[in-house]
Amino acid sequence: MFEIHDVAIIPLILALVQFFKKVGLPEKYSPIIAVFFGLFAGIFYLDAPIKEGIIVGLMLGLSATGLYSGTKNLVKSDGK
Repeated sequence: MFEIHDVAIIPLILALVQFFKKVGLPEKYSPIIAVFFGLFAGIFYLDAPIKEGIIVGLMLGLSATGLYSGTKNLVKSDGK
């Protein structure tokens, strides 16, 4: 079952995506990698049925993508 402390997976997904970008992954593939890691965490890390793991994994990956995008847009608007 998904617990509130499992939300800490989102920054971990962000860190993994950043790592892949540093080793040469084009930035346009970042959302796909984030969703992949979210699905992986939802299916294999969380103690939940497979259907629930997929849904929660998608939520985690998409949340990480939104957090990254929102932060990037905030930094761009401050830097003008």
